[in-house]
Amino acid sequence: MAPSLTARAFPLVSPRLISGAKNHRLLSVRCHSGSPGSGGDDNGAPPVVRAVVSAITELLRALSPSKKTRWQAVESVNTELELSHSVEDVVALLEADYARAYFLTGNFTLGIYTEDCLFEDPTIKFRGRSRYSRNLDLLVPFFDSPSLQLESIDKGLRLDTNFVIATWTLRTYLRLPWRPLIAIRGNTTYDLDEEYKIVRHAESWDVSALEAIGQLFVPAPRQTGI
Repeated sequence: MAPSLTARAFPLVSPRLISGAKNHRLLSVRCHSGSPGSGGDDNGAPPVVRAVVSAITELLRALSPSKKTRWQAVESVNTELELSHSVEDVVALLEADYARAYFLTGNFTLGIYTEDCLFEDPTIKFRGRSRYSRNLDLLVPFFDSPSLQLESIDKGLRLDTNFVIATWTLRTYLRLPWRPLIAIRGNTTYDLDEEYKIVRHAESWDVSALEAIGQLFVPAPRQTGI
């Protein structure tokens, strides 16, 4: 999702996270909400990347079972119970979300995001926590033997904006005939408003957008017991 804004602040962010400012953004199909013109922004991505991501998203949308019932259940959760009152509260809630592997399960704390939270990736950006949840749900049925490892999580201050930055490693096979392996190490920056709600969720990773998408087309080696 767009260039990293991980300026050093109090407390200091690890130098290896600052290097993430040069990274590209996480595989955009996870946050893609539809075709161009659906309220997003191409975010300066190469046309070939946008075209491939759009095609993959529509294919997954066609193949994926309906998630309407689950989303309605999530929407009915009393988000007042999920309010955070400090940066430390946000860190604790995010740690719980990572423990639930929210990238891979779609199970995250809805109430710590503003309704119009901005989500960014290398090819698209859009607003809306409900849209983000639906996009996660779109991918969940295709994950096979997934894992999400939280490596570190830190808080910081950029000008007058509090933020949290998490470094993670994601690994999963996809339930496609050739069973590709997606393996990415990246970080996510969460910008907070004055009420300690997340207003921007921006991801970066250690491979280029083309390399990340290329993983989708490489058959995984056959391994016994997987």
